[in-house]
Amino acid sequence: MRSFDVVIVGTGGIAGVHAGDYARLGGRAKVVAAVEVDADRLRGFSEKFEIPRTYSSLEQMLASEDPDVIDLCTPPGLHRDQALACLADSRTVLCEKPPALSLIELDDIAAAGGSFATISQHRFGSGAVNLRRMLAAGDLGRPMTAVCHTLWYRPDDYFRVPWRGKWELEGGGPTMGHGIHQMDLMLSILGPWREVVATAARQARPTATEDLSCAIVTFENGAMATVVNSLLSPRETSYLRFDFEHATVELEHLYGYQDKSWRITADPDRTQAWQAMPAGVSSGHSAQFAAVFDALEAKAPPPVTLPDARMTLELIAAIYASAFTGRSVRRGEIGPRSPFYQRMDGSGAPWERA
Repeated sequence: MRSFDVVIVGTGGIAGVHAGDYARLGGRAKVVAAVEVDADRLRGFSEKFEIPRTYSSLEQMLASEDPDVIDLCTPPGLHRDQALACLADSRTVLCEKPPALSLIELDDIAAAGGSFATISQHRFGSGAVNLRRMLAAGDLGRPMTAVCHTLWYRPDDYFRVPWRGKWELEGGGPTMGHGIHQMDLMLSILGPWREVVATAARQARPTATEDLSCAIVTFENGAMATVVNSLLSPRETSYLRFDFEHATVELEHLYGYQDKSWRITADPDRTQAWQAMPAGVSSGHSAQFAAVFDALEAKAPPPVTLPDARMTLELIAAIYASAFTGRSVRRGEIGPRSPFYQRMDGSGAPWERA
């Protein structure tokens, strides 16, 4: 297997996670450069992870480097323009989620063509892979209902970072920036959604965005899921439950899962089949990075593709649209004429209008 040269753009907290996981791939990847506007942070980051070259702007890096992958670890409000610049330079882009602030921004990226993938690391752990295999094989029966809860806690101080809690910079509250992890995993298992009805509120946090949303999602296969995204929950948990005809499969963790985070309730044969499946891969970024490099080596599109990411982003837009208009929203309904295609808050959140 060949080694891939990676450039990391942005050196905040998530960039450190990425750099550490690249280092754990046994030489499969080498971070050859980093980009950051804050000189002190850039210096500390490059020293910590032994990154040989640094740049203060994306433009400088593109003019000097020839990387295999550019990894965007910047705030969401920068993703669209940075992705377009990289794609115009014929680079493979790996982008943290959310990949864009809105559907129009994501469609702009898609229209540019090229190789673009979104970080959705929870899709790649052993438990998620095994669940999709058993479901595809028909071992679990038809999916009936699901629970998808992101119950996290963020104090007021969390929002002192300038881009947090603002529609024009973060794109939304917990529905967009936090619950996206679990909702994306849910969609990777249950498939395309059909319709959503939702509500959202700003209960306590000093933000322009919501700090709580609740939704009921109906899928094309007939399954129904309840979805809660919260930043108001002192006992934090990320909880998914899938009830199939012949089994219940549950996942409870916080920011990342291991095999022990999963539980199946089923007859002995199905339980034994679950326990016999390949194991040992957590939901850390390393698993997705390895899958990206495997795809590039095979000259295939790296996962997670733009259509995959759009399915998730469209569900988020529909949750906001339903919550702010008071009606159900169907997949495909939010088009260029909808204000929710342009911005996640559409024509404005109810509390803003009030």
